[in-house]
Amino acid sequence: MESEQRIYGHFMAGIEVKQAAAEVLPSVIAEAADKMVQCLVNGGKILTCGNGGSAGDAQHFSAELLNRFERERPPLPAIALTTDTSTLTSIANDYSYNEVFSKQIMALGSEGDVLLAISTSGNSANVIHAIEAAHDRGMIIVSLTGREGGEMARYQQPADVEIRVPSKNTARIQEIHLLAIHCLCDLIDHQLFGSEE
Repeated sequence: MESEQRIYGHFMAGIEVKQAAAEVLPSVIAEAADKMVQCLVNGGKILTCGNGGSAGDAQHFSAELLNRFERERPPLPAIALTTDTSTLTSIANDYSYNEVFSKQIMALGSEGDVLLAISTSGNSANVIHAIEAAHDRGMIIVSLTGREGGEMARYQQPADVEIRVPSKNTARIQEIHLLAIHCLCDLIDHQLFGSEE
C-alpha cells in the first residue's frame, strides 16, 4: 500500500507540474517550433545535445525528425551530438569533457542552423560551451531548462528561445521536456506538411 501511495504521489506531482507548464509554455514552444521550421525551410539542420537523461531526450528528438513522428513524411535533418562514442571520448580525453559538444558544433554547425540545448539545471558546462560555439557559428538556440534557467539563461540572445519548466524537481522537469519535444515534433510536421487527411 505504501508503494502504491508513493506512485500515486508521483502521478499527482506530474499532473500539477503539467498544469503549471500549460499556463506558461505554449507560446514559447510555438515560437521555438517556428524557428525550427524556418531553419528547415531554409535548408538548415537541427543539432541536439544534453547529458544523461537529457542526452536521451536529445537523441529522441533527432530520431523523431530523421525517421518519423506520427505521420509518414520525408526525413528531416537532425543530428544528436551525444551518440558518437569515439568522438565524445576522444574530445573528452584529449581536451575536456566541457568541449564534447562545442567541437562538434564547430565542425557541423552552419549559420541558420538550430541547436536544441537541454539541461534540467541550466548549468551543464558542456551545454553552455555548445551554446557559445553555436552563437559563434550564427546558429539559433532553443533551450530546454528548468528551475531558474541556470547559467544557460545568461547566454540567451534575442533570437533564442528558452523553454523553462516551472519546477525544481529533476524528474518532473524531464517529463515536461519530453512533452515539449513531442509538441515541437507535432508543430514541425503540421507546419511543413499540413494537416493529416
